[in-house]
Amino acid sequence: MIMSESLEDRRKRMHIRAWRRGTKEMDLILGGYADQYLGQLDGADLELFDSLLGEDDHALYQWVTGQASAPVHYAALIAELSARQAGR
Repeated sequence: MIMSESLEDRRKRMHIRAWRRGTKEMDLILGGYADQYLGQLDGADLELFDSLLGEDDHALYQWVTGQASAPVHYAALIAELSARQAGR
């Protein structure tokens, strides 16, 4: 987070990052999640999602699809993203 960044600006930045990934699959996964939940996130959850947005798309896709184990600190968020994908 940029020190002078307001919560509104941070959410806008994160929303753009969620939709402008390196792969279309991750655009849809993270962008769809951001559309639905970003406005509700705060505190630690917002920090975690912001951190996740900095991860490599190929690793993220493997975590979400179960091809590789996600780092422990992302496990719950990845499980949520995976469940959303399974329900599509």
